[in-house]
Amino acid sequence: MLDQSELQNIKQRFGIIGNSPRLNHAVTIAAQVAPTDMSVLITGESGSGKESFSKIIHYRSPRKHGQFIAINCGAIPEGTIDSELFGHEKGSFTGAMDARKGYFEVTHGGTIFLDEIGEMPLGTQARLLRVLENGEFIKVGSSKVLKSDVRVVAATNVNLLEAVEKNTFREDLYYRLSSVPIHIPPLRERGNDIDLLFRKFAADYSEKYRTKPITLTEDAKELLLQYRFPGNIRELKNLVERISTLEIEEKEIDEEKLRSYLPQTSSNLPALYAKTADSEKFSERDLLYKILFEMRHDMNELKKLVHQVLQNENYGSNILEQHSEFFNGVEEEIKEKEETIKAANEIANNRYLLANTNRNNENSKTYDLTNIEDITHEAEETDDLSLEKKEKEMIIRALKKNDRKRKYAAKDLGISERTLYRKIKQYEIE
Repeated sequence: MLDQSELQNIKQRFGIIGNSPRLNHAVTIAAQVAPTDMSVLITGESGSGKESFSKIIHYRSPRKHGQFIAINCGAIPEGTIDSELFGHEKGSFTGAMDARKGYFEVTHGGTIFLDEIGEMPLGTQARLLRVLENGEFIKVGSSKVLKSDVRVVAATNVNLLEAVEKNTFREDLYYRLSSVPIHIPPLRERGNDIDLLFRKFAADYSEKYRTKPITLTEDAKELLLQYRFPGNIRELKNLVERISTLEIEEKEIDEEKLRSYLPQTSSNLPALYAKTADSEKFSERDLLYKILFEMRHDMNELKKLVHQVLQNENYGSNILEQHSEFFNGVEEEIKEKEETIKAANEIANNRYLLANTNRNNENSKTYDLTNIEDITHEAEETDDLSLEKKEKEMIIRALKKNDRKRKYAAKDLGISERTLYRKIKQYEIE
């Protein structure tokens, strides 16, 4: 572990402002892993200062006299990133007028910081994995294997494990990069560090433009600490510079004045559900409504079940009387369901009679009958057991009528012979 004086020296040298425990922990890990050649994966939100930690790792390592290059993988087009990283030979592609050395060749003996590693194409990820495992790479348009002694420090503001599940990032590369993970806390989780950074940026602006630095009243400071800063340190710095530029006369900023500079659409309340491009097209409110409706339906079914059980018990009538309000409307729903089932059975009988009439009519060559399996759709709720019994009886009657000839029995029932065969096996009709 680093002592406090060494920790402060590191933060002062690399311009890291703040004393939050999580920030100090990240600085300590970076300093401890620096003397090794292990790959490091730095995670954190955009604008949280990930590049500063990559510099700590490089300049406190034996490679500090070598070259340090920071590359934003998301800013390089997919068609040229292989050439940028590994170089290319003359004529290897349109516009390659001369041979070119890539960053892994130029930075031999140094450190490469790959920012936004999650944006790297899959093909380039395979090439990078080979460099990390064997120290070998091949230029674009070449077949010659070259060696490179380069330490890789990567950073990302996305969840790489989720990217692995979506097959947009290689799993083997993830575990190879994250030998030592370092997480940089977002600004909103660093407490009073926000005020320290505000004063630092105000002093820097004052010194650069020779003006009086802005200050905050106590209520403005409270408001500043409550703001979530989705853009982290970068957003805070822009805020300080904007206020310093526009507030020429009044340098003491109160709560009302500060609020006018903060985005009006931002909220300090936590979000339960964040929409993304891959999220399904429903809102949080719709999701809650769906859950509530399902719970209500389950509760109604449970009430019906309890009501029927109590009606069959000796002591049930007393309970029903004591809790009549709770079971209010249950009897009406049960009666309505019974009437629906009765209506469905009548429909089934009518269709069976209609089928017999149509078959006996010699002039009729078409059968306008509905599949027996669709009877249940005539009612919102039906009793499956009653319909199955009725269906079995109808099949037996049709078979007896047609001397057990399935072809003609199926026509009478308005179903296919294959469906009839399946029903015979289902109901175990001999």
